[in-house]
Amino acid sequence: MKPDKDIVLIELLQTEWQLLDASIETLLLSVEKCRKIGIKQNYSFEEQESFDSLTSKFSRTSDVFTQKVIRTTWLLLHESFVPFIDMMNGCVKMGMLRAADEMIEIRDLRNQIAHEYIPDALRELVSEVMQLIDQLVENISYCRVFLTERKWIII
Repeated sequence: MKPDKDIVLIELLQTEWQLLDASIETLLLSVEKCRKIGIKQNYSFEEQESFDSLTSKFSRTSDVFTQKVIRTTWLLLHESFVPFIDMMNGCVKMGMLRAADEMIEIRDLRNQIAHEYIPDALRELVSEVMQLIDQLVENISYCRVFLTERKWIII
């Protein structure tokens, strides 16, 4: 029988995974929309809003994944608290993630987006976001397998 704390963490993880699934779904819809718009010199207000939405959804999805799902999983594994980089490397060694460097790059981009207030600069970040979305989704897929094998989430 699992300790009470583990049961609570598994329930929390399942809720966080549902949030992550919903976040991925809206992120991928935004990707489709922005790919249709394409890269241009100038964007209409509506097009700019679509790209702003994409960067926000990318940030939110990466936050839910790294700050909620991975951290809760880390607690379930009874690992001690370590800095983000060490945690990502540990997750790769356990088979929970595909590549630590990808997740570190995703987090760095998320931080850039969070601190960027100039619309032109955000526009420049969009191409990076589009490139890293596939890496984010792949790492989430690795984690999904890891968690379902342990029966911590049910898909």
